[in-house]
Amino acid sequence: MDKEPRSIIVSPIRTEKTESILSRGENKYYFKVAVRANKIEIKKAVEELFKVKVIKCDTIKVKGKRKRWGRRSGKRPDWKKAILTLKEGDKITIFEGA
Repeated sequence: MDKEPRSIIVSPIRTEKTESILSRGENKYYFKVAVRANKIEIKKAVEELFKVKVIKCDTIKVKGKRKRWGRRSGKRPDWKKAILTLKEGDKITIFEGA
């Protein structure tokens, strides 16, 4: 299944935890990805978009939380997280600075 790389990679995940992992020198980057994308598609999309070499791709399905708004209740959507380990020396510039 050949998908557009920009439709597979939804957004980068930048939190205190991910920033500390980067600052320790671990070459791991976190992305929110399409729920139906598999590891091979995610790896190819990141390599094409950022011109880097991905060594390892781990994925996690995150269940949406149940929420209440007054008497109404609902659920946030489920989403998928990808943890990508890059080749030594490769960097993704959107995580640097800013």
